[in-house]
Amino acid sequence: MQDDERRGILLATAGFATLSVGDAVIKTMAGEWSPLAVATLRFAIGAVALSALLMRSEGPGGFRPSHPWLQAARGFCLAAASLCFFSAIYVMPLASAMALAFVSPVFVALLSGPLLKEKVRPAVWVASLVALAGVALVLRPNLAALGWVALLPLASASFFALMVVANRASAGQGSALSMQAFIATAAMPWLVLAMLGGHWSGVDELRVTMPDWTVIARCAVVAVTASTAHWLTYLGTMRAGAATIAPTTYIQMLVATFLGWWWFGDIPDLATLAGAGIIIAAGLLLWRSTPAARPAVAKGKDD
Repeated sequence: MQDDERRGILLATAGFATLSVGDAVIKTMAGEWSPLAVATLRFAIGAVALSALLMRSEGPGGFRPSHPWLQAARGFCLAAASLCFFSAIYVMPLASAMALAFVSPVFVALLSGPLLKEKVRPAVWVASLVALAGVALVLRPNLAALGWVALLPLASASFFALMVVANRASAGQGSALSMQAFIATAAMPWLVLAMLGGHWSGVDELRVTMPDWTVIARCAVVAVTASTAHWLTYLGTMRAGAATIAPTTYIQMLVATFLGWWWFGDIPDLATLAGAGIIIAAGLLLWRSTPAARPAVAKGKDD
């Protein structure tokens, strides 16, 4: 059992680290193509691949969700979170954007009360206040330099939290593969609309032109790394359990900081590092205070 947990932790750590590698690849495209177009192409590749796998494993019946509107909501949240985060790492240091995105677990805990009728524990409010202090530290230099654009990671974290809540609401409505295919496919119309809106907005940075082949290749790389990362974290969760692997998500911050320095020469200042540490501490506080899942009943086990 301990060997399984160790392997699970290693697999999850590798998965979360791989996600940050994909984020760094996205940042290399800053100034070369619209971030809205990058997000659209990256998820189009993923949606086609996931749909092909779903057709192969479950046939046409696998494409019939039991609650279409809920799947549409999941897709919208994924599209909005991705568009905001992709845009953020175009204009912000990778470590700063990643630190602010880590507020999402706190948002999930807060939103689960009104949306899923779950009781909001006192520890959630404490973690929220702690995270707010960290956010203020990370935002301080970025908000002064970039203006309201610096709030994009927070917007991304908010939509990501809504997506997690929607994922919880849709639990048991299909296989893991079908749920991934549904959300990727449902995100595509929103991504295309955002891309076209950016193109017609008159903002030069959002104009969609024919990209260099290396941009298309990098989008494909990000699609592959993201799929690999999700698969590794899935395997890790199956071996060690969701609660055990939860803290490993913060490896993304270390990888993002290193890649930001190595690829782009971004060295976080002490305020950003302190803020990131406080936000991570809030997430760990939330994790440690979460009641352990109850044992599975005979009918099946909770995922």
